[in-house]
Amino acid sequence: MKILQTRTLRGPNYWSIRRPKLIVARLDLEDLADRPSDTLPGFYEGLVAVLPSLEEHYCSPGCRGGFLSRVREGTMMGHIVEHVALELQVLADMEVGFGRTRETGTPGVYQVVVEYKNEAAGRYATRAAVRLCQSIVETGSYPERELRTDLADLQELRAEVSLGATTEALVAEAEARGIPWMELEECDLFQLGYGKYQKRVQAALTSSSNVLGVELACDKERTKAVLEEMGAPVPAGRVIFAFDELETTIERLGGYPIVIKPLDGNHGRGITTDIRSWRDAEAAYDRAKEISKGVIVEHFYTGRDHRILVVNHQVVAVAERIPARVIGDGQQTIAALVETENRNPRRGDGHDNVLTQIKLDDSTDEMLSRQGFDLDTVLAAGQVAYLRATANLSTGGTAIDRTDDIHPETVWLAERVSRIIDLDIAGIDVITTDITKPLREADGVIVEVNAAPGLRMHLAPCEGIARNVAAPILQMLFPPGTPNRIPVVSITGTNGKTTTTRLIAHIARQVYSAVGFTTTDGIYIGDHLIEKGDTTGPQSAQVILRDPTVDMAVLETARGGILRSGLAFNHCDVGVVLNVAADHLGLGDIDTIDQMARVKSVIAEAVHPDGYAILNADDERVAAMADRVAGKVAYFSMNAHNPIVQQHVKEGGIAAVYSDGQLVILQQEWVLRIEDAKQVPVTLGGRADFMIANALAASLAAYVQGIQIDQIRAALRSFEASAKQTPGRMNLFNLGDYHVLVDYAHNTAGYEAVGSFVKNWAGPTVGVIGGPGDRRDEDLIGLGQLSASFFDQIIVKEDDDGRGRPAGEAADFIVQGITATAPSSLPYTVELDEVTAIESALDNAPKDALVVIFPEQVSRAIELIMARNPVTEPAQDTSTDLSFDASPLEPMSVGGQ
Repeated sequence: MKILQTRTLRGPNYWSIRRPKLIVARLDLEDLADRPSDTLPGFYEGLVAVLPSLEEHYCSPGCRGGFLSRVREGTMMGHIVEHVALELQVLADMEVGFGRTRETGTPGVYQVVVEYKNEAAGRYATRAAVRLCQSIVETGSYPERELRTDLADLQELRAEVSLGATTEALVAEAEARGIPWMELEECDLFQLGYGKYQKRVQAALTSSSNVLGVELACDKERTKAVLEEMGAPVPAGRVIFAFDELETTIERLGGYPIVIKPLDGNHGRGITTDIRSWRDAEAAYDRAKEISKGVIVEHFYTGRDHRILVVNHQVVAVAERIPARVIGDGQQTIAALVETENRNPRRGDGHDNVLTQIKLDDSTDEMLSRQGFDLDTVLAAGQVAYLRATANLSTGGTAIDRTDDIHPETVWLAERVSRIIDLDIAGIDVITTDITKPLREADGVIVEVNAAPGLRMHLAPCEGIARNVAAPILQMLFPPGTPNRIPVVSITGTNGKTTTTRLIAHIARQVYSAVGFTTTDGIYIGDHLIEKGDTTGPQSAQVILRDPTVDMAVLETARGGILRSGLAFNHCDVGVVLNVAADHLGLGDIDTIDQMARVKSVIAEAVHPDGYAILNADDERVAAMADRVAGKVAYFSMNAHNPIVQQHVKEGGIAAVYSDGQLVILQQEWVLRIEDAKQVPVTLGGRADFMIANALAASLAAYVQGIQIDQIRAALRSFEASAKQTPGRMNLFNLGDYHVLVDYAHNTAGYEAVGSFVKNWAGPTVGVIGGPGDRRDEDLIGLGQLSASFFDQIIVKEDDDGRGRPAGEAADFIVQGITATAPSSLPYTVELDEVTAIESALDNAPKDALVVIFPEQVSRAIELIMARNPVTEPAQDTSTDLSFDASPLEPMSVGGQ
């Protein structure tokens, strides 16, 4: 077996809408292609011996042990690799359960789909699953040491990219509230929400955090001075910058016990508490000085360490923090007790688990020495040995929830302190002998105020109630009733995507101030081109969704991006599916039109339950997607009597249809007239049917988003199929004696659409035609056949990029289609170079002719035409202009217009 290709999907995709994180491996079974598992001696026994936990996989039988029964009875190796890859991740503490295996059009080659939590771990698990299965086929087993290595590597990969308890909690709460999120890896931030409604977080630091408050909290001495001036109880102490100040400072504080800590430290680093001798003070000073130039010397207050979490100036949780410790059993040494505790599954490295591993170092030795212990000491049963002076969870401490115990006066004080320092999220550290009493009665003090406090101790305390402290943070960032996402409209289909996308964006600009959209031409925000190129994939869409100036996103969404990465968003408010035709077949293991329809249906399925899927009722495959839509459905059709539309409207639905030369919206018993098609420039005077269909889809998408009919009408009238607004989409140029039409059509459906316009041209017609080299032979032949049916002359050219074909081969297949269809009198020539072909057609165009160019590079073709100084096209004939503003509604009979 070998993996031919691995893709990582990160959004809703061809395989699943609800499970966006998938690895897709193209697996060649090679000599196992015709050998199901029941024909492999000892394979079942070997697999069960290596991974007995596969017993928990239900698979298609739907019961425990169902998958193993399939292996015993006989299943293909791709299916087995799928389950093994899932199980390896589960054993490495990553709960996943979704997978699919499908044979491709190439015999013996399968697509193996595996869910992942961590992208790198998912890819690793898939490779490891192939190794494991191959080993069992060849040897009957898989070495235990190899399995241990695989699991250790997977756990390491999981830990390396762990979001941390705080970020994971915020992301989980956002998902629970339906707030979209994305990681901004390049700046170590997470974005919650889309566009202008977004908020950003970095752990518990938010885009609402006051930078002055954060800076003040990071300066512990200034914080203490401000609080002291405002009457809050703080420890007596001072900052020193030289060792020779230490002794005098201790004397001024009234002697021992004292605390020494770095001025700019965090997570308890460099802090030494309960110092009772000059020798310990010297060592503590050196330790603090390694971290900060300034050193704080304070009086040490006895009592227990508490963290008070204040969000939006309200106390939401309180935890008592206990330093790392072990409790004796009368048998084990302290070192052995620590080793036992570190095997606790709740402990991990850093912040990737509920608790942190306890590390033994010089600080541990010093702390134990103060208690009269060392690592070899055997503690009596129940005897406690503290391993750290500070109670930070990051050094192995534990937490007990005390939220219900804190005294109301201390609550008031903590909320006041958060306002004094001006932090939206504050972790206030308090030392007190009794949290149930006011600090003034329990010799309590505020020892620190922390910006970006960790949430772990509140989310998963060792004792007491776990507090969902992420909820008030999200409540603060997105108060009830405030939006968190801009409207998202996604457009897909075989043809017409770019025009429809641009038209929807143009209509939306009647209402929204900063419409961001992506097309095959580039990424735009308003009138501004952000990035040029084919930008119809998820990365380009994320540029729009991440931009804080954008208030609406209109995203052209191509097949390739869906297959390679999935969608950039979990839900869209409007999903438009224009059509499905035989284009790009044979690529990405999509070999049939039905499979292509399944790819396109991802957009319809991704529509939010409160949103709309806009479907073409004239395309049976698109219309059938309604069954997969979680939201609402609206149809568009060139036939007002389309039975799907008629039934839909009768049942209370919405539709847009072309009726008696008019673009209209049908809703219940009403007809809402939008505009006469002749007054819509993009339809070329109502002669381009497929442009009328695009206009219907765009109008309907705008209407269901609440844009008014008069605003839609105004936008339709001002939008033209020009080289500026829709480059390469039915761009018509007047060169005086003849006209030139440029269109990016590159498949049979596109050629048919343009052909319907060409057939209505009164003069002679000339086609400069070609097709992408990565299309099937029969597709290229079909382009030739179609061209011969509506052109009077043909020039066959090829793209600069042959996409794997040798020069001349694509043209040969097109010529084959022409000669098979056209009469011998049809003149055609072959000029492989696109520029030469275009120049030849323009130089020799007959009078009153229409020269149609299907270019590879639209901008280059337009430049060649503009160099010939085209005549400004006259405005559309408005002699039949009709105004419906005064009475846009007319009663409708559902049986007809």
